[in-house]
Amino acid sequence: MKLDETTIEKKLLHLPDWDYYDNAIHAEFEFDNFKDCFSAMSRIAFECEAQNHHPNWSNTYNVLKITLSTHDEDGVTLKDFKLAEAIEAIVEVEE
Repeated sequence: MKLDETTIEKKLLHLPDWDYYDNAIHAEFEFDNFKDCFSAMSRIAFECEAQNHHPNWSNTYNVLKITLSTHDEDGVTLKDFKLAEAIEAIVEVEE
């Protein structure tokens, strides 16, 4: 179920790396080098498969940009927050 903006903003208080705009939640993570960034992306990819929920993302050298929304619901849902929390845990280990 698509979440309203108030609920999204409240949930984002627990995810300071993430912002809400353009009907999605977004984060950007910077790593020491490309290898560390790619390592995090690989670990995130396994989590995405496990949750059957996949981000729009891009990588330029040591920077990873991630956008999450639920296409079926045309907005942000609890699935997006569940994946964002998992991504946070993965990225914290990498840093």
